[in-house]
Amino acid sequence: MNYNEFYNNSIADPAGFWQEQANAIAWFKKPTEILSEDDSGYPLWFKDGELNMCYLAVDKHIEDGYGDETALIYDSPVTQTITYYTYNQVKAEVAKLAGAILSLGFSKGDTAIIYMPMIPQTAFAMLACARLGITHSVVFGGFAPHELAIRIDDCRPKLILTASSGIEVDKLIAYKPLVDEAIDLAEHKPEKVIIFNRKLGAKIPFREYDVDYETLVNSSAEAGYEILNSNHPLYILYTSGTTGKPKGIVRDTGGYATALKFSMKYVYDVAEGEVYWAASDMGWAVGHSYILYGPMINRNPTVLFEGKPIRTPDAGTFWRVIEQHKVQTMFTAPTAIRAIKKEDPEGKLIKQYNLRSLKNQFLAGERCDVSTLDWYRQHIPIPVIDHWWQTESGWPMVANMLGVEKMSVKPGSATVPVCGYNLKIFNENGEELGANEEGYVVVKLPLPPGNMLGLWEDEARFKAGYFTKFPGYYLAGDGGYRDEDGYVYITGRIDDVINVAGHRLSTAEMEEVVASHPAVAECAVIGVTDELKGQVPMALVVVKSGVEYEHFQLEYEIVQLVRGQIGAVASMKNVIDVKRMPKTRSGKILRKLLRSLLDGAAYQVPSTIDDESIIDEILTDVSRYRSSKHEV
Repeated sequence: MNYNEFYNNSIADPAGFWQEQANAIAWFKKPTEILSEDDSGYPLWFKDGELNMCYLAVDKHIEDGYGDETALIYDSPVTQTITYYTYNQVKAEVAKLAGAILSLGFSKGDTAIIYMPMIPQTAFAMLACARLGITHSVVFGGFAPHELAIRIDDCRPKLILTASSGIEVDKLIAYKPLVDEAIDLAEHKPEKVIIFNRKLGAKIPFREYDVDYETLVNSSAEAGYEILNSNHPLYILYTSGTTGKPKGIVRDTGGYATALKFSMKYVYDVAEGEVYWAASDMGWAVGHSYILYGPMINRNPTVLFEGKPIRTPDAGTFWRVIEQHKVQTMFTAPTAIRAIKKEDPEGKLIKQYNLRSLKNQFLAGERCDVSTLDWYRQHIPIPVIDHWWQTESGWPMVANMLGVEKMSVKPGSATVPVCGYNLKIFNENGEELGANEEGYVVVKLPLPPGNMLGLWEDEARFKAGYFTKFPGYYLAGDGGYRDEDGYVYITGRIDDVINVAGHRLSTAEMEEVVASHPAVAECAVIGVTDELKGQVPMALVVVKSGVEYEHFQLEYEIVQLVRGQIGAVASMKNVIDVKRMPKTRSGKILRKLLRSLLDGAAYQVPSTIDDESIIDEILTDVSRYRSSKHEV
């Protein structure tokens, strides 16, 4: 198949193209309204179709005779546990949990938050919600109570599902106290909290809203699946925004299922029955799309991994998983490969394992640097595919579509637009740029199926954030360019969101926390380049006049504030006290200039700066700080 012809068909006739792709999934009622619009003109897919995501992921495969085949592989080096679940076993777990949720009085149209670690019960909880038409919101277990409380108040769940603990390498993290604190902080109060007790020793303080997972499930009958409209909201997934308040991305059911099935075949080149492993977390978009729903719709045994690329127990754990479970396609973030490379630069651990099952390695979540790409290919000579997508899109936007036509790899490029994405590069005035000219990455409407339905109960922010700057186009929030061959290069965020080890985090939100310290007069949090994690946040603070503070004490207190309010995932470790901030004449802090100064990159002095002498002051303060850290 020819990529150009296939792609051009998707752009020229989107309704016809995606109607054909929708035939690849099982509908209870096939859609006749393929492409329409909502009241504000935003495209809707398969408006009158009816289906159920849990049915597609589980029940259908049992009906087709695959009930005894492996559906889910739970591999947990932190607990030294490996468990295989067949489709029949997954259905029994999910249907009983769904019945338990119904018995508590919750049903289609309600919302639930899932705050759990990487265990099978997290997948069961997501599928049980999907089975009933309860819109779930998975919150990454590394987030602090304050962050969880924000999400509780936004999506107003009637139910929270959690576990007794998560494990961070060798450290037990009790989840129940965090959930209780979040509920105390939130204005909205969930009716029930279902707790899965892992029996690892974590304390589980009891409250009147608590229900034990196993006790409830064991006393409940199995529940069937609801027949849902294609545009029924499957889940809400929160992602960082520039205001500090997270954005609740809403995903539909029918368009998402169609896109995931399409991507498994045409992007990842995965045949039904092949083992697929996305080494991510359920709390991120990758976890939703490619640990759970995508592989299970496509009948691929999927690996649910509770561990890290290093220290669980060593930098060979990824290769052990691939060999042991005969993984054929893997997907992870470049950060994971860089961590392995740092621990095992000569690839000695790789040689201890038989990796012949592995066909393709996909990387995403952040830009893959050339040295990491080269290191991987040197030690494991298979295609290493860098691709780009977003929480908003739910599936790849730019990729080397291996199931269509294997294209040559250009290091630094995510290759070409995926079918359905009419991608362009615009300048500030909305004019399309030529080859190798960097600008805004935009996509002409309609976006293909699987993209967000909107932001949860925030239509104004949805329109303003994505569609106002360039009417008729989706603003991706990333900058980039296309070369003379049409290959796309993503150069980074154009807003105040940074990418820490594949996790999008808001610098504005961190600034709110830093500014809350009583000694801080003003601050700026900048994402600086980091060899391992891609970017890490660094805070610059101006101390209030007359306040005396030993610097490293101030740094420690601010770091702990950020850790407590946002979580360890923020990776905030460095705080520099400066005499003043570089600003425009209107008083806006010049964050782009600060980023260049901190990265040691070339910079231009903006004509809007109020005082150029401050640049030398900042450089002196940064140099002094780095020297003192080195001495310590």
